[in-house]
Amino acid sequence: MLRKAAALALSTHPIPGLAVTAIAVILGIGVGLSFERVVLLGLAFLANQVSVGLSNDWIDADRDRAVGRTDKPVAQGRIGAGAVRNAAFIGAALAILLTTPLGWPATIAHAVFIASAWSYNVVLKSTPLSVLPYIVSFGLLPLVVTLALPEPAAASPWAMLAGALLGVSAHFANVLPDLADDAATGVRGLPHRVGRRAAGLVIAGALAAASASIVLGPPGIAPVYQYGGLAVSLVIAGVCALLVLRRPASRTIFRLIILGALIDVVLLTLSGARLLA
Repeated sequence: MLRKAAALALSTHPIPGLAVTAIAVILGIGVGLSFERVVLLGLAFLANQVSVGLSNDWIDADRDRAVGRTDKPVAQGRIGAGAVRNAAFIGAALAILLTTPLGWPATIAHAVFIASAWSYNVVLKSTPLSVLPYIVSFGLLPLVVTLALPEPAAASPWAMLAGALLGVSAHFANVLPDLADDAATGVRGLPHRVGRRAAGLVIAGALAAASASIVLGPPGIAPVYQYGGLAVSLVIAGVCALLVLRRPASRTIFRLIILGALIDVVLLTLSGARLLA
């Protein structure tokens, strides 16, 4: 039983899932949500990310098995695809249920976030539109948070733009190490079509643009935080671009994107009420 539970946990893609959950929680604190609402928001996003991660491993089980993925419990036979599928649906339902006390506007936006993320796994992963779910879901993240306020409010356009750009960077960085495996199983999303070098430029450019939009968007952040955060983000973007030249590409790039995203989220949090439109 413990082995099955561990295999299920690994199938959730825990590192990116926890990172997205942390982003939602930090933003919730930044806009002034009460403790109870921050907890609900965090649990809802955790269930959301569990659902998305599990759906990926369930849907990709045959492809992962074909290329011998050793980091995928379903492909290794450590847990059945049916169990992962059922848990994915339960996670999605739980995410919506946990959001309902935060109000219907937040619940609807969160449902769109989840549907968009699932659309990548179900149909868009192998198309030129593979980046679209990342743009939509990451762009909606600040909006879900601001709509969770007792008096729902729209998120500032610059905050949603920053989220969408981080989503673009995360998508390309996440796919890059799997280009060879994906080619062997017929997956050809946008990063596959533009090629490794162009993908590296997209990763660096989108991350840098996200940081720039945060620095230029909200007035009132102390310059030392604004430009210090921007400088660190630009360094991370440059390192990502250099790492793309390595063969094979490393998961380090994706972890650096997560670090860059967390830096940007701290800057967003420092902007406080300026997150609101």
